[in-house]
Order: sequence, then structure tokens, then C-alpha cells
Amino acid sequence: MKYARLTKQQFEELHNEFINFLATQSITADEWEILKNTKPHVVEEELDVFSDLVWEGVLGKVAYLENISAQHMHLFHLTDKEMKLISVKVLNPDIDLNTSVGFNWFKKNWQSDFVEYLNASKAYTGDKNLDKFKLIQEGAVITKGELYRWFDNIIG
Repeated sequence: MKYARLTKQQFEELHNEFINFLATQSITADEWEILKNTKPHVVEEELDVFSDLVWEGVLGKVAYLENISAQHMHLFHLTDKEMKLISVKVLNPDIDLNTSVGFNWFKKNWQSDFVEYLNASKAYTGDKNLDKFKLIQEGAVITKGELYRWFDNIIG
């Protein structure tokens, strides 16, 4: 397995897609029930293959990721050739960017001496989607990139 198995909730949400996937494997609903009872290792393999296919599709479309902690924002723009990063560090230890109070403070004080910025870029390791997946595993979430683009216009 290249990525991670989808959760039960994700499988439930992708129920129809999973049925279509099984159909492409020539597995009927009745055969699936038999496999679940007689060959659980085959069921595990099919779940893993489907999960990887879903992840490949999602990761192939991801253009922006954000990882926001109490005092840091890591905003990624994932281009065809490289990962671009805008890193924001809040030097005020009383501020937590994950709270509305902290983020409101940041919106008012983003130009102050209590905020540092860093721009960086890095080439992919060779497997672009795996690089994206690792960022997600580290806590990044997929976004539309509004925050990244705003900062890029201001400090880029």
C-alpha cells in the first residue's frame, strides 16, 4: 500500500465508487460477501488498492495545503515542478493562531515585529503525490489556497 487505507466513513461516502471499482475487478456483490467470509486477505488487498486509487486521484488535483499550529502557518503551493512554501511565525507566545482570538490578533498585527515570514521552494523527491501525502500526514489540510495567494501578493 502506497498511502493509507481510507477510513470506514470514507468508504461509506465512496460506496458507489467502491461498487464500481469491484465491478472493474469482475467482483459481484455476492462474490464480495463470499470473499469477506472465506478470503479476508483478498478483501484487505482490494480495500488497499481502492484506497490508493482514491488517494492518487485526490493528490493529483491538490494545489494548496495549509498546516497551521499555535505560532506557525505553513502555506504550500504545489506546482507541477516544485513545492513552494510561505512560512509565518508569530513571536508572541500568548497568541494561538488556531483560535479566533489569536487569528484576529494576527490579522491586525501581521506587519508587526512579532511576525516573521519566510519564502522557500523545494523540488519534489521524484514522487510528487507521495510528497503531498507526507505533508498531509504531518497535519496539512487541502485548501483552495486563498491564504497562500494573499500572502504571496503581499510578501511575494
